Amino acid sequence: MPKFVQNTAPSSSLRDAQRTIENFAKDYGLDFFPTYFEVLDYRQMNEVASYGGFPVRYPHWRFGMEYEQLAKSAEYGLSRIYEMVINNTPSIAYLLEGNSMVDQKLVMSHVYGHVDFFKNNFTFQSTNQGFDSRTGQPLRKWIDTMANHGAIVRRWANRIGIDKIEEFIDTCLSLENLIDLRKPFQPKDKDRAERKSEDPFGPDRDKAEEEIPLLRVDRDYMQSYINPDEFVEKQRKKLADEKAKEKKIPESPERDVMGFLIEHAPLERWERDVLNIIREEAYYFLPQMQTKIMNEGWATYWHSRLMTEKVCDASEIIEYADRCAGVLATSPGQLNPYKLGVELYRHVEDRWNRGMFGKEWDECDDLAARRDWNRRVNQGREKIFEVRKNYNDITFIDEFLTEDFVAAQKLYTFGYNEKRDRWEIEGRKFREVKEKLLFALTNAGQPFIDVIDKNHENRGELLIRHQHQGVDLRVDYAREVLGALHRVWKRPVEIHTAIDGKPSLLRYDGKEHAQRAIK
Repeated sequence: MPKFVQNTAPSSSLRDAQRTIENFAKDYGLDFFPTYFEVLDYRQMNEVASYGGFPVRYPHWRFGMEYEQLAKSAEYGLSRIYEMVINNTPSIAYLLEGNSMVDQKLVMSHVYGHVDFFKNNFTFQSTNQGFDSRTGQPLRKWIDTMANHGAIVRRWANRIGIDKIEEFIDTCLSLENLIDLRKPFQPKDKDRAERKSEDPFGPDRDKAEEEIPLLRVDRDYMQSYINPDEFVEKQRKKLADEKAKEKKIPESPERDVMGFLIEHAPLERWERDVLNIIREEAYYFLPQMQTKIMNEGWATYWHSRLMTEKVCDASEIIEYADRCAGVLATSPGQLNPYKLGVELYRHVEDRWNRGMFGKEWDECDDLAARRDWNRRVNQGREKIFEVRKNYNDITFIDEFLTEDFVAAQKLYTFGYNEKRDRWEIEGRKFREVKEKLLFALTNAGQPFIDVIDKNHENRGELLIRHQHQGVDLRVDYAREVLGALHRVWKRPVEIHTAIDGKPSLLRYDGKEHAQRAIK
């Protein structure tokens, strides 16, 4: 463990501010895990940030690369890390040494919004590792888990060499996005239930009997003579053998490519351990990818309420406003999740406070009436807490992004004009903006890749398929991924996709890449 971890306790003034902010947050109805703050200097903050917020990870060169990038950005004044918080029980958050007291209060208020979101949003339930027997609260010991992963990788590195380990981690990291976003919400025994053996005396017995190829019988009383029990059993066994031979693995397209490789690839023990670690960590970070807009918007909403209504005094409000303006600033051509998230929460709160929902609202065509609509139902606070619990970014945008909101926020779509060799605004229509946002968020912006067959054309080759959604795969990226898959599968790998509107395949056999159209 790094030495600095032993000497990072906040000062008495910071502890007092933390207790004050924590009490205010609870008064507003926030429900969060116990949260501990540690104070780090720039070097320490960059070190922890390069590890994704964790004090210890597995050894790999990319963490050093990320540290250098963060250190250079801070040194040249290009970026600055104000806060980090870990989805863990208890939650651990970091404050940057040297920040003003206003900055530290802002970060604390922001952190409590994040931790409330971690605890209550449904997507983060997949990171639970059990429940406390005394309190019933979820357990998330991910700091320990990450440290254990590091210990496992280091033990293997001592046995077979760090270079070999890092080379295989490179391969695994190029595959870490090939997971199934639906997997955390599927029943754990789903596969076992599907593989459950059939009851030979159950309700499907007659159907099974009909599938067995028997000799034709015109008279029922001749059945036992023409198709004796021995013959029926022999035919049943023959049919079962044929079905087992014809059975394809996987039986249906498998989205969790990494899980499929762990189960079916011819891996050595150390390779399976490393691949399993990368996959487990990919699923840990998945909820943060699925809720970036909601999570940052929720934390920004609550730091705004806490700082302006409870925490800041008259001497601090201007400095806070300057910091908050920097957080919410929107650059041309870029989507700021803090800005979009907080504004959409405020939009939802305002609509439900004024009663702008339901049948009466939907059927109102009078623009003046809609503009002045106010039923004073005051359900906004209750609604945003409900949204925080039950939505992710896709459903949040899909349900609550309205035409009025898009116009008020001046949202637009843009694209690259090849003729003029520049980026240009394509349109401001509500439908186009919404579809563009949803498309970018679907599957966390990653292509849909499924495993189709582990024994393609009966040659032990791996066949995967790209579900084309209107955007071609980058061929150079696809070839690199095929190379990584070949390293794990140790046999040729083939992917079916569409290139320039034509069904095509990309293939790698370990020596050369091939690309051709599928007839």
